[in-house]
Amino acid sequence: MRQAQREPRGRDARRPALRVFAYARRVKPRSRYLARLRRRDGGGCVAYDPWPTAADVADAVSPPYEGAGEAGDWAEVVVSDGVARGAVYARAGSALASLIDIAARHGLDPVFPPAVEREVEALFEGAGEAPPGTDDPGLADLSELPFVTIDNESSRDLDQALHLSRDGDGYRVRYALADASYYVRPGTALFDEALARGSSFYLPGWMVPMLPRRLSEDLVSLNPGVPRRAFVFDMHVDGDGRCTRTLVIRARIQSQAKLSYDGVQAWLERPQSATAPWSDSLRLLAEVGQKRIEDATERDVVRHRRRSVEVGLEAGVEGLRSFVMDSAMRNDVERYNEQISLLCNVEGAKLLAAARDDAGMQAIFRVHPSPPAARLEGFQAMTETLGALHGLAPWRRGEQSLAAYLASLPWEGERARASRAIQRQAILINVRSTFSDEAAEHHGVGAPVYARFSSPMREIVGVFLHKELWESLHGESLKAEGAPDDETLRAAVIEAANRSKALQRRLTALGNRLAIDQLFARDVEAETAPIRRGTVMGLTHGKLHLQLDDPAIDVKLYRADLERALGVELRLTDGDTAWRVRGDDGREVAQVGAPLDVRVSHRDVGRDRWVLLPLRAPARS
Repeated sequence: MRQAQREPRGRDARRPALRVFAYARRVKPRSRYLARLRRRDGGGCVAYDPWPTAADVADAVSPPYEGAGEAGDWAEVVVSDGVARGAVYARAGSALASLIDIAARHGLDPVFPPAVEREVEALFEGAGEAPPGTDDPGLADLSELPFVTIDNESSRDLDQALHLSRDGDGYRVRYALADASYYVRPGTALFDEALARGSSFYLPGWMVPMLPRRLSEDLVSLNPGVPRRAFVFDMHVDGDGRCTRTLVIRARIQSQAKLSYDGVQAWLERPQSATAPWSDSLRLLAEVGQKRIEDATERDVVRHRRRSVEVGLEAGVEGLRSFVMDSAMRNDVERYNEQISLLCNVEGAKLLAAARDDAGMQAIFRVHPSPPAARLEGFQAMTETLGALHGLAPWRRGEQSLAAYLASLPWEGERARASRAIQRQAILINVRSTFSDEAAEHHGVGAPVYARFSSPMREIVGVFLHKELWESLHGESLKAEGAPDDETLRAAVIEAANRSKALQRRLTALGNRLAIDQLFARDVEAETAPIRRGTVMGLTHGKLHLQLDDPAIDVKLYRADLERALGVELRLTDGDTAWRVRGDDGREVAQVGAPLDVRVSHRDVGRDRWVLLPLRAPARS
């Protein structure tokens, strides 16, 4: 059926068409790339370049390869005189190779185009002892303050550093963000490539950066012991944790330590003398972070309690051969640090909203609408059913906020599983957030406006917003000659940001699937497949959603598989919270919020899924 083309109206009529940037991202043949080795007629291998090309450039013949490696391996190669020479990057069949396969299928090239590499080299040309850009006389000098970064132990692209101090009855919070927009300017190959990528992309234990690593892990990253440019939010916070004033400056800082969430958590939990120059700052982080959490609770911001599963790569005798999964709850320090980041993004969004009358301001907001009324009504009905089954109080909309209700649920004891199932259903009533040029609420943060300033090396939105805010506040242009106009750029940035966020969700699912495949394959290969206990999180007519206890991953059981294995017909009952055997006895097979023991039976190759079958339902604990 053909559809009539709608004439643009309202804001759509004023929005310019997206410009197609002329910068050719890929030109073949390339002299350096990550190659898939393929068997060559007559022996040996060729180095195949699988990454995307410009549409008008024909693929070159894969050059012969010289170096270690076999067909199927991935190798880093440099081509000269028609021959590719290099070394193995990932062995065929390894976990790392499977991740690179995923990246290649989605066009995520870890190697940057020559034009980008030349611009990076130019940044360092003629630099003196100070890192390029850090000797700028226009920078405020905050290098004596004991800033520190707090991130995961393995992180190397350090976007944020913080320093907290007393300010009368309140606090002064300085939140320094890597000044990527100074180096990555519209009109350059660096910006165009970052825009084409949209963000950095993360797979288990491996990532494809938005910016070249010489920037994202070196010159721009807030590494300890070296001067760095920073975009600093100087925020004054009162004794209740509310921000009363914010100033944005560009400064030179020098982080004094690269700390980890677990390390700071351990430091705060054991009594010790204040020996490090940042000791007071960390103690104040805990104070301000807790006050911000309490303030969020008063504003009825929903806090979802959930265990995260970290999927990484495990080294073996032949490299990164397998996946490893670790389940954990976020610790307090990670939540405190998150609160400072959220505060920075809210304050930045307020500045953007206040400057919207500026004719040149092109703001981008992160918008998250409240759940629709129909979903809230359905959730309330579900809590009434599960509450009656598991001895929990139901949610009474209009009498109690959703945040207060979820906080009241028990997280220990025999009803903890039912609480987790209710928590999962509460997450599912939300709608997805998006990037937009319209200022609107962010329900998940509990803020009237919100913007993503805090990840300028990982998201193109951060680069663009830093540029826009600085130009609005100080009138200094941060664009190269010949760059597109800002309104066109904003439209392209919004499209890239929303696209990259959707792609990251897909990559996360694919990466986790590889880890699950490895886990369940080992179960099937075992002499006796292990029993895995989990919590039934939800039921539909065709599927059962189960979260395993260890590792805390989500898996599906299919009704058709169970009916074939058990020789019965199942029906969905009890307000869509139970599967029962159809017939006179109505025996319960699964109940939302109850435990369920399962074994991996086999892999259904035709349907590309694992078949898990339940054992006898265990006692509810």
